Amino acid sequence: MPIGRMHHVIFDCPDPLALATFYSRLLGDPITYRDEDFAVVSASDRASGLAFQRAPDHRPPAWPDPALPQQIHLDVMVEDVAAARAAVLALGATELAGAGVFADPAGHPFCLIPRPVWAPAILAGDG
Repeated sequence: MPIGRMHHVIFDCPDPLALATFYSRLLGDPITYRDEDFAVVSASDRASGLAFQRAPDHRPPAWPDPALPQQIHLDVMVEDVAAARAAVLALGATELAGAGVFADPAGHPFCLIPRPVWAPAILAGDG
């Protein structure tokens, strides 16, 4: 029997709403909660998701420098890595060293990976 269930994955960042907006657009889920210091992106206001909390002294990670480690890392499955690359750059991501490696606007690294064969197709209306 589990002790608990995953609620949110939380990112420290300088601007919670700005980073929530980035991930809302990247993943196609709405911002379901926000205040001055905290924002949540999830499928609904009754679902777990990604949360963003204000950290005034936030220092972004430096890929792949261990002096400023990743802190968090997401793999985002996509149908077409090249098309997704253009889309995330347009959202404000930065391309990092390594195939398919990017940083969100607050500097957190994430990877775009081809959709695994076991996962359902990602359709245009999925977001």
